[in-house]
Amino acid sequence: MFESFQDFLLNYGYIGLFLASFLASTVLPFGSEGIVMLLVYEKFNVLAVVMVASVGNFLGACTSYYIGLKGRGYIEKYLRIGSTDIEKAEKYFSRYGSWVLLFTWVPLIGDALTVTGGILRLKFQIFAVFVFAGKFLRYLFIAYFPIALPVTMKYISIIIKYISGILV
Repeated sequence: MFESFQDFLLNYGYIGLFLASFLASTVLPFGSEGIVMLLVYEKFNVLAVVMVASVGNFLGACTSYYIGLKGRGYIEKYLRIGSTDIEKAEKYFSRYGSWVLLFTWVPLIGDALTVTGGILRLKFQIFAVFVFAGKFLRYLFIAYFPIALPVTMKYISIIIKYISGILV
């Protein structure tokens, strides 16, 4: 199973990364970090990997923002974000303002932050700048990880196996 999933990622490279990053930024339980590390380890262009992952992840966040614009009824119908998560995100917005959007990549709260940005009718330009910046910096760090540290394929394999286990 792992070999076929890894082969799929390597064969589809940037397209597979884009799809994985997009899905990881929606409310689906999926991660793209291991895929980024795998592609960097396999000598894909680091800047291209970071940009593709960032754009895919950003566009996934935009879908959540759009659902937030549609209102709480859509959120309850289509997303697995509870009202307590949204209330928590609203408190973060009132305390830190738009800067909180730099952390939309954080598990558990990130989806609620993007949806809440839509609920609060935050200007899309502001949303876009903060969300993309946060996601870009995150993927830049993740891509640098296998370069800076002696990460072996064994550790990347563990991450990919975990991700592929979620998909099965």
